Amino acid sequence: MEQEVKTSSAKPSMLGMIWSPGEQFDRIRQNPKIWVPLILVSILYAAGMFLMAVSMDASYLGLEGMSEAEAEMVMMFSRVGVAITGIFTPVVVALISGGIYMIFIKIAGSDATFKQIFSMNIYILVIGGIGLLVNMALRAAIGGNPEIFITSLAGLMNSEKPGVLGSIELFSIWQSVVTAIGLHRVGGLSKGWAWGIAIAFFIIGIVFTLISNTLTGITGV
Repeated sequence: MEQEVKTSSAKPSMLGMIWSPGEQFDRIRQNPKIWVPLILVSILYAAGMFLMAVSMDASYLGLEGMSEAEAEMVMMFSRVGVAITGIFTPVVVALISGGIYMIFIKIAGSDATFKQIFSMNIYILVIGGIGLLVNMALRAAIGGNPEIFITSLAGLMNSEKPGVLGSIELFSIWQSVVTAIGLHRVGGLSKGWAWGIAIAFFIIGIVFTLISNTLTGITGV
């Protein structure tokens, strides 16, 4: 009984999401945390987006035709905008995905709450944040298009544009796998439902990238 009480009151660990996500999800279901992990994840994303902003240059934004003063002003606003985006990205992603997950959870008849799912999403975003920080730190060091993650197929194949290959990326796949585990352990969905939803979201992301590339005239490969 004492061990059971200790387990149910244990706080989930953000770093634990890397090597023991299942254990952290069990803790989240019993003891969901939001504000502190949300702040930490927002800082992580802001740092990654700041490094992305540092890696941006006039050619990246297509400002070659502007004067040096005009280009510098646009670059300044763009960098600030990118960094600010990083702060709000986690909460927006966690809310939207949480709302969609709750639809499936209610259909499945699970008793999981939105607080549990929102907390789960925040902890899952740690993986994406680490991926962003690692890739942008490498881009800031070695140069290249910051839109292309080095850990993606586009990065491995030295593509000039991210395209569809940019969507097939190590940390994104890792995050999808962990999401499936979370939907099963926290959301109470069957393994089939959990993996189906996680895979569907991953494929939808690729489809949106393909549509975006088509609309902008980019072939993607």
